[in-house]
Amino acid sequence: MYSTTDAIVLSLQPHSDKAHVLHAYTRAGGRVNYMVYGLGRKNAAGKYTPLSIVQLTTDERSVRTAQLEFVPLSTVSDPYKRAIALFISEVLFHVLRHPMQDEPLYDFITQAITELDSTSEPQNFHLLFLSGFAAKLGFAMPETDTPLPTTRAERQKQLLALCRYFAEHVETWQNPRSLDVLMEVFD
Repeated sequence: MYSTTDAIVLSLQPHSDKAHVLHAYTRAGGRVNYMVYGLGRKNAAGKYTPLSIVQLTTDERSVRTAQLEFVPLSTVSDPYKRAIALFISEVLFHVLRHPMQDEPLYDFITQAITELDSTSEPQNFHLLFLSGFAAKLGFAMPETDTPLPTTRAERQKQLLALCRYFAEHVETWQNPRSLDVLMEVFD
């Protein structure tokens, strides 16, 4: 039996010569993993870019069809936005581990993806995303009067503090590999 759901691509990883594992966060079922067969490298990169929003038709274990609905940053070669997108996709991959439906969380993430794509000032986007994401997960940061950072040093300090906060509240937290890149990107 086939089912159709909207999904956010978290990662696509090679499994064998003919198969990949798609890690996705779906509107209907939370975090799911599917096998994807018959992808060439070019096809995989186009349909399953991290943070792409797709409509999947699946059976219990594999993707039958995938229709792109939104590919973030598809026409922009902004290195700042790309670094942020990589960071956010890694955070989502490590934090969203359970197959539980949570439509408000799904909507929050899809809205964040489209906002990242359209913003002209992404410098603090990742910080705002982490704060909002923590609130959606049920461990909102304590209110502070601290304004958004304006320098690289302030951003780095706040980003590290947010990562420590996630480490305290999320059992599966791992600092994303892209953290070092992100910390160096903004001047």
